[in-house]
Amino acid sequence: MPAPRVRIAPSPTGPLHIGTARTALFNYLYARRTGGTFVLRLEDTDVVRSTVGFEADILDQLHWLGLTWDEGPDAAGGDDRGPFAPYRQMQRLDSYAAAAADLLARDLAYPCFCTPDELEADRKASEAAHLPPKYIGRCSALTVDERADRVAKGLPGALRFRVRADKIRFDDLVRGEVEIDTANLGGDFVIVRGNGTPLYHFTVVVDDAAMEITHIIRGEDHLSNTPKHILLFQALGHEVPKFAHLPLILNPDRTKMSKRKSQTAIADYRAQGFVPEAMVNFLSLLGWSIGTEEEILTLDELAGRFDLEHVQKGGAVFDKDRLEWLNGQWIRKLSSEELIERLLPFLEADRQAGRIDRVPAPEELRPLVPIIQERLPTLGAIGELIGFLWVDHVTLDPSMLVPKRWDRATALAGLRAARETINDSVGAVTFEADALEPPMRALAESSGWKAGDLFMAIRVAVTGRTATPPLFDSLVALGRDRVLERLDAAISTLAGVEDAA
Repeated sequence: MPAPRVRIAPSPTGPLHIGTARTALFNYLYARRTGGTFVLRLEDTDVVRSTVGFEADILDQLHWLGLTWDEGPDAAGGDDRGPFAPYRQMQRLDSYAAAAADLLARDLAYPCFCTPDELEADRKASEAAHLPPKYIGRCSALTVDERADRVAKGLPGALRFRVRADKIRFDDLVRGEVEIDTANLGGDFVIVRGNGTPLYHFTVVVDDAAMEITHIIRGEDHLSNTPKHILLFQALGHEVPKFAHLPLILNPDRTKMSKRKSQTAIADYRAQGFVPEAMVNFLSLLGWSIGTEEEILTLDELAGRFDLEHVQKGGAVFDKDRLEWLNGQWIRKLSSEELIERLLPFLEADRQAGRIDRVPAPEELRPLVPIIQERLPTLGAIGELIGFLWVDHVTLDPSMLVPKRWDRATALAGLRAARETINDSVGAVTFEADALEPPMRALAESSGWKAGDLFMAIRVAVTGRTATPPLFDSLVALGRDRVLERLDAAISTLAGVEDAA
């Protein structure tokens, strides 16, 4: 048996979304597991919506995920590589025209001159009769002279494929035996528009046959298209590939995930700071079971163990909490240098958005790795976690400076006492967490305060936030001078509020 040939064929009419990425991943894993060939083809015949920008996004996000293909374009607008080039449909129009002419010559397809008004009237008649829409075959038996007469009148003729009465059976590698009656396909269907543009059902079959694709692994939403494709493969005289239809990706409420209602673009998750290792790990488990309790798997490990036998039939729920958990696990696995390198672009984005005033140098980040690596759910959370280190002035909400069990006077006394203790008891040389904590706890005890209340007032004063990494690590990261400076500013703010009151 020849090695499998599989493909992913996205349409560059939008950014790469979760569903296409998952399908690409499963095709990639199957090819690598079986020693096969993974082909990337761009279905760009929708000239109105297809753009080079969307093409670039698709290719860039696939590369970001770590997926490589053996044949196809490597860059937007770039050259193709592979024995079946070109791999863009708009550069393959001659092959579609030749296949259409062949079907027409053998009367397996025919020109249809039905107007939009006629087709709409037929649809409404079917609807009134409570029947599914179906082409009634108005043009299927036109004589040569009748066709010529319509052409002479300037009527545009689409090309329809003749659907024979039959029951199409195929063994789906995920779903088992499937049978669909061609009576449910809506009648003879258009394969080439009146303007000469070929349609999806036709081009995908012509291309899959020309590129010798042996296994078509795609989403369940294409299951109803498969009988049409099998009929076209047979009519064109090609061997029918094997099919595997992957389960739909569902929202947590088990509704179908859609581009309109859900966050589906891979680029959006990338921008939030999800790492590719986690995204690949997560997508691989959307509808496939490894058969063990293992959860953290590299792309290479997945490629060594993937099979279609363990792809589930039921819908796969997209659980973002699980994705975040996996993302955190992969962040923990990064070396310090890798983490710093990946964090810098997100810090630059925070600077550009005005959330921080400067981007720290790698040497400033290095000592912080131990306190942030275990706490980052995403790389993009770095600014929220410790962005207070790189702002010139903290914006303070006076009400936040007062812990729930304190009043303003107590908060002001607590901050003044904390400032005095740090200034008098902890010098610049000994400004470390283990030197700061004991005198602060002693201060709370001697004053009759709960340590948590004192620590919260200090935390808000120096960071502007109620949640940060451990307080004393945060103070050390800020440095003694800035801590004192921010305590002074907080004391002044709170005193001003009291004076106004």
